[in-house]
Amino acid sequence: MNIIDDLISSLNFDVIVKDIRQGVFHTGVLTRYCGLAATLPKDALRQNPPMVKEPGYLMEKTVRELASMAYSESIMEASIGMATINSLIEIDESRCVELNAADLIMEKGKDKRVTIVGHFPFIPRIRENSKEVWVIEKNPQDEGDLDEAEADRCIPLSDVVAITGTSITNHTLDHLLDLCAPGAYVILLGDSAPLSTVLFDGRIDAVSGTRVADPELVLKCVSQGANYRQIKGIKKLTMKKDMH
Repeated sequence: MNIIDDLISSLNFDVIVKDIRQGVFHTGVLTRYCGLAATLPKDALRQNPPMVKEPGYLMEKTVRELASMAYSESIMEASIGMATINSLIEIDESRCVELNAADLIMEKGKDKRVTIVGHFPFIPRIRENSKEVWVIEKNPQDEGDLDEAEADRCIPLSDVVAITGTSITNHTLDHLLDLCAPGAYVILLGDSAPLSTVLFDGRIDAVSGTRVADPELVLKCVSQGANYRQIKGIKKLTMKKDMH
């Protein structure tokens, strides 16, 4: 939980909760800004109900209480916590570039060994570009996906490691970072990934995340069942530890 501790300790909670939306695929919370996180329905449905303990009353919680839901063992509650954390981050856009995670992985992973934690649509492009690609996926989507237990074998062998931001939500990120070789280039990606420089205090070299430009439109998309590709009103930004 060290990552969540570090994120929460960096936030200013002097703000009110304005809206909470939890769709099938994504969760949105509006406080100072609008923050997103993946809802992870397949993982959530494996857990015992109730998946959210106080639906209908979450707006009565303080922002700090909502952010602390990121610690919850309930995936749906933890996604509300992560969306709240992302809604509070003062993103320094001067440190960001409009760069898709796939392009960064292509650049850093050319002719190298790459592990990607999470199944993403761009994986075929990475396979064509890299020496070897291992895809670790909790819910395997094709025969090339490896079970999550294979992370312990593949990640230490990799030159580039790209990890889904949902690893914070399901509390696996700290372990995955411990597996990374000292010289590996480590990327955190996806709409759950916080665009916070706090993450650069550890093993992460770059964060490819999401800045909500149009909160009203984004929250409509979330509550109407949009998947990530269908969400309008966002900017995909990448922030690097080394700005060069």
